[in-house]
Order: sequence, then structure tokens, then C-alpha cells
Amino acid sequence: MTDRRTPPQETPPVEASIAEAHQERPDGGIWEHPVVILSLIVACSVFFAALFIGRALSL
Repeated sequence: MTDRRTPPQETPPVEASIAEAHQERPDGGIWEHPVVILSLIVACSVFFAALFIGRALSL
């Protein structure tokens, strides 16, 4: 009995596969809406900077 080896660059043949090829949607996860995350970061940094500016002007 011979063992047919598949080279590392090739995909081995699949037995009994009945699935059709389909395009999968990439998983966006937390990066699905980056505008929301970026706007939250910008708003917090502006608020933080305003605290320092207010403190400096009150001296």
C-alpha cells in the first residue's frame, strides 16, 4: 500500500465534499464601524485637553 504524499504547497484532495463554493463575508468585529470608535476617542481627548487648558487659564 503506497501512501500518496501531497507537497506542502498544494491542498490535499477532499473526499465526499458536497458543499458549493461561496463567498464568505469577512468578520468585521469591533472594526465594523470605525467612525464610532474614532469619534469617541477624539471626543475624549478634546475633553481631556479642555481640562488642562481650563486649569492653565485659572492659574
